[in-house]
Amino acid sequence: MQSKATLKRHAALVDRMSQAQGLDLEEQMLRGRLTVSDLEDAVLRCTGCSCPDACESWLAEQSGPAQGTPGYCRNQDLFDTLSRG
Repeated sequence: MQSKATLKRHAALVDRMSQAQGLDLEEQMLRGRLTVSDLEDAVLRCTGCSCPDACESWLAEQSGPAQGTPGYCRNQDLFDTLSRG
């Protein structure tokens, strides 16, 4: 089981990555395009990433909507799907 600190870190990364994609996860939930279970799965996928430090650096460099996610992002498909909608 992941530690509370790890889960919090990766939940924040998922949220920041979604914002970098121009997505509001709360709004996606209200529209029925994302469930709580989907979000939990996204955070758990993120905890399996071997590049969280690189992700934090990439996110810090973004000044506006990003054109996609880094190639190593385990939630790339989810963000792509939500962005199309």
